[in-house]
Amino acid sequence: MCARVDYQFGLLLHALKESGVYDKTAIIFFSDHGDFSGDFGLAEKAQNLLYDSLTRVPLIIKSPKSAPKEAGVRRQLVELVDIPATVFELAGIVPGYRHFGRSLVPLLIDKRAEHRDAVFTEGGRLPRKTEAMEKESIEGKANPLASLWPRLSVQYEDDVAHGRAVMCRTKRLKHVYRLLEEDELYDLNRDPNETRNLIRDPKLSPTVKRPRSRLLGFMVETSDVVFKSNERGLASQAASY
Repeated sequence: MCARVDYQFGLLLHALKESGVYDKTAIIFFSDHGDFSGDFGLAEKAQNLLYDSLTRVPLIIKSPKSAPKEAGVRRQLVELVDIPATVFELAGIVPGYRHFGRSLVPLLIDKRAEHRDAVFTEGGRLPRKTEAMEKESIEGKANPLASLWPRLSVQYEDDVAHGRAVMCRTKRLKHVYRLLEEDELYDLNRDPNETRNLIRDPKLSPTVKRPRSRLLGFMVETSDVVFKSNERGLASQAASY
């Protein structure tokens, strides 16, 4: 699959060069989410597991040749919602709606530029939210001839296991607030593989409060956006993206 993606992406780059627009084109290459592939003894992922191996996805950006830039690797925290904001700035577009992305163009120019001191991720589902279930995992367990039976036979569908969760990650700490289970707190400097949950450690209570208060601010800020109507009188804006 990786080789196939490389090949198809190569065709795209070749077409841009053949048509003479490669130097004028911004290219942003990123993925959806990660998979465990054996991490923690697990395969694939789940809706509310917010480990770095799932949420820290590849991101490669090539800006147009005429744009100022400083080549190299960036270590700043970024979110996928920053990609549309970056496209807006590169293309000179002023979006007609409220969004929560921050352009990465300053980082392309200066690899020491400040960006975000924390990033956030949401996942999971509410209990009995059947439209968000992978029902085939329940039905597929009974059919060894199904093409995905090896995975489906061990997949676990449960409201608590897939319950709502939201994460705040700074460079050092990761706090996961879980609606139906105990919270999680990891010190990424000392425990980069996120194997020791420190949420009950009484010595870290002041440390716990900082990311958790950031989570509250994030939820309040992004919980709703005023809608506006288009020419047909219909709401044309989602609450956020």
